[in-house]
Amino acid sequence: MFYRKIINELNQWAEGKDRKPLILRGARQVGKTTAIDIFSKEFDRYIYLNLERKEDAEIFDNDLPLKDLIQAIYLSKNISRSGGKTLLFIDEIQNSPQAVKMMRYFYESAGDIHVTAAGSLLETVIGKDQISFPVGRVQYKFMYPLTFEEFLVATQAEQMLNLYNTIPCPEFAFTQILRQFHKYCLIGGMPEIVKKYRVKEDIPSLTPVYQGLLTSYLDDVSKYARNTTMVQVIRHAIESVPFEAGKRIKFQGFGRSNYRSREMGEALKTLERAMLIYLLYPSTSTEPPIIPDLRKSPRLQFLDTGLINYFVNLQSYFYKTSDLHSFYQGLLAEHIVGQELLAIDMNRPGKTSFWIREKKQSNAEVDFIIPCKEYIIPVEVKSGKTGALRSLHQFIDRSNHPYAIRLYAGPLEKTRTKTPGGKPYTLLNLPYFLAGKINDYIEWLIEEK
Repeated sequence: MFYRKIINELNQWAEGKDRKPLILRGARQVGKTTAIDIFSKEFDRYIYLNLERKEDAEIFDNDLPLKDLIQAIYLSKNISRSGGKTLLFIDEIQNSPQAVKMMRYFYESAGDIHVTAAGSLLETVIGKDQISFPVGRVQYKFMYPLTFEEFLVATQAEQMLNLYNTIPCPEFAFTQILRQFHKYCLIGGMPEIVKKYRVKEDIPSLTPVYQGLLTSYLDDVSKYARNTTMVQVIRHAIESVPFEAGKRIKFQGFGRSNYRSREMGEALKTLERAMLIYLLYPSTSTEPPIIPDLRKSPRLQFLDTGLINYFVNLQSYFYKTSDLHSFYQGLLAEHIVGQELLAIDMNRPGKTSFWIREKKQSNAEVDFIIPCKEYIIPVEVKSGKTGALRSLHQFIDRSNHPYAIRLYAGPLEKTRTKTPGGKPYTLLNLPYFLAGKINDYIEWLIEEK
């Protein structure tokens, strides 16, 4: 087991005065159960219930009053309640609507027990008729694959981790950290993959693990789908997503299919609920709030860049380039940046957006836009140290501030320049391995000014 940033969030939750039962959400196999196991070391008692097990699920079947239910839980594990702190983790909670209903009573009447819950298929049933958590009585945290920072921790790259967390990152560290970031992009952040790679550092040996992940997602399709027809549509969507990730997509005919917009839209939105994909919609906003335009084509973000590399057979290219933006049409560089940005906030479901200006003869698109106080900061992912920033300039000319960021395969540097329209602005050039620290660098940029 290796440390995850979610542990800090869990500690803050545990110490909160108005603590509510916590629902840990995320795609299958991103490490939710392992994170709770690590967190449990902070407690005097740890009770683990897995509601896929008949004996654990039956505890909730008799609709007991909360006082009796708690007694039954302790008795089932032969644990005394007296003294100290207790962490109760209810895994696979989606298997028991009664257990979900009891979440509100844990909040109201059992404040001495720290209650957490999760489920491998939880995301696909939240919001449907069969399961709905009591509004205002539970709290959510969201988990993703390992970020680059967590990858540095997992691979015991302590010196690089310290330099990564230094703002600004020292220039002498650039080459070393960039090389490690390419390794992270290559294998991805799925915990089982990272765990096996850490032991052996042998990419070919990871093949059965990658394939096993895909198989497990395909095996879940029958549980996601509402009927047998949708099983086939969702299977096609899962198998096609790695080849379309990073691109703007249309539902009609997705993945070179004959499926209609309605059925493919349902399939992709089902996968989004499962947190296997994210549909990132564009916005025309240049000042807060960022309002996504759901009528426009979304950009597709897959769960993990390492999975894309395996499924699309891109792994060998990582040893032929020093710039992620130089192959696969630059999509991998943008995709790994998107993956890092999604994982920054664990208190709400991940959603980033990008900026568009669509005119008949003058379209513009900025890769990402990030809210910061009264500003929206444009972020471009580019190749090399030079290159046109036409779309970014159009955004700056319409914005209420003079700041922009370019993520690229070069060192950290600040440039004061002007748009072609004559507006002065400051461009912060960041090596793309710092995407996960972008909020810190935005603050640093504005404060330096």
